[in-house]
Amino acid sequence: MRLLIVGTLNGQLSTATKMAMSKGAKVTHTETIDQAIETLRSGRGADLMMVDVAVDISNLIPRLQAEHICIPVVACGVETDARAAVNAIRAGAKEYIPLPPDAELIAAVLAAVAEESHALIFKDSKMADVVKLADQVAASEASILITGESGTGKEVMARYVHDRSLRRDKPFISVNCAAIPENLLESELFGHEKGAFTGAVARRIGKFEEADGGTLLLDEISEMDIRLQAKLLRAIQEREIDRVGGKSPVKVNIRIIATSNRNLQSEAQSGRFREDLFYRLNVVNLQLPALRERPADILALADHFAARYARTNGLSPKALSDEARSFLTRHRWSGNVRELENTMHRAVLLTTGEEVDINAIRLPDGTRLEETPLNGVAQKAAAAADAASRAFVGKTVAEVEQDLILQTLDHCLGNRTHAANILGISIRTLRNKLKEYGEQGIPVPTPGEARPQFG
Repeated sequence: MRLLIVGTLNGQLSTATKMAMSKGAKVTHTETIDQAIETLRSGRGADLMMVDVAVDISNLIPRLQAEHICIPVVACGVETDARAAVNAIRAGAKEYIPLPPDAELIAAVLAAVAEESHALIFKDSKMADVVKLADQVAASEASILITGESGTGKEVMARYVHDRSLRRDKPFISVNCAAIPENLLESELFGHEKGAFTGAVARRIGKFEEADGGTLLLDEISEMDIRLQAKLLRAIQEREIDRVGGKSPVKVNIRIIATSNRNLQSEAQSGRFREDLFYRLNVVNLQLPALRERPADILALADHFAARYARTNGLSPKALSDEARSFLTRHRWSGNVRELENTMHRAVLLTTGEEVDINAIRLPDGTRLEETPLNGVAQKAAAAADAASRAFVGKTVAEVEQDLILQTLDHCLGNRTHAANILGISIRTLRNKLKEYGEQGIPVPTPGEARPQFG
């Protein structure tokens, strides 16, 4: 656990630092946001930021997002400073810790960040076979390709491998290749020198250097531009990288784990992915089965998420009713573990009785899952298809494409990855289309919501 403390913590800095270090955390301290950003740019990464509420957290969070730095922020302040605590949470802090710090509370927060979100829960024999293979290759230096549908837990598996490798005490750094714009991804991976391009106001250490000695996860690598794939291949083969604008190569010692929800071999055969890079990454393939293919895991995960979110929300733990357990095992879970997790989070919050019952298992719009049986869905889909086919008459191909993309995005509540999978296009192509629509003034669903419906 790498902890970055920002601010003075109202004179409680040394106490909090000692408590964190006693729990095994490696602590770095900066007094200001600028110093914190510079520390992160320099490659001294963090798994958690503990920030004084006196610091402008509403400024810190957007700056982290602009730098594509994904680190949970925990605010700290005196117990009487309720307004500052509320403002910090509204600004994006994940939690608030009152000062003076409590050893057990700090230990709980550190444990939650270090372990809970990365727990690998399984009981099904299909998943057990994958875990057995992961255990066999974890201690090696082999590159690993983890494949499976979106939401099956590919990043959790990557962390599982890292935690059982000889590099476990070194950094685990993750880069989502689909989430970072193409023109920024090269700098994000390899870093840049000051003045390398417009906006490069200081040297920035890339993820390769930040992961030195440890593991670099390249998430959704199929979305990487083929030009950048050539530079990535050289970095893996030569174990050295070139910063953008740099004059000399930099040696790195990392293990590569990559994930994809696409068939990379087919992508390589079609020319959309470098075949030599595919073989370099695919030394070992861990293929995660969809949740519907490992039914024994559904209840194990549901129990785990129910307990986690009861604890997170300060609620007493409640067991799942027999009716709820029966329904959960019958549901298709097209969104896999991610869908189940979100469903259980909502169920915990909606439960009013002694058990988590079937009435609490709902979709984000409040619809009970049991009210959307497959035959009902099929009927609605057939009716929608018939109506859509009539609506397309008289429209141009571009207009039909726009309607299809935006309606699919509405269906996925703005989730770009799911929409791209349904449409059969890359997420980069989808983003380019959405950018084009936005520039034309056409409303585009944001993640987590659909466009307003009129009429």
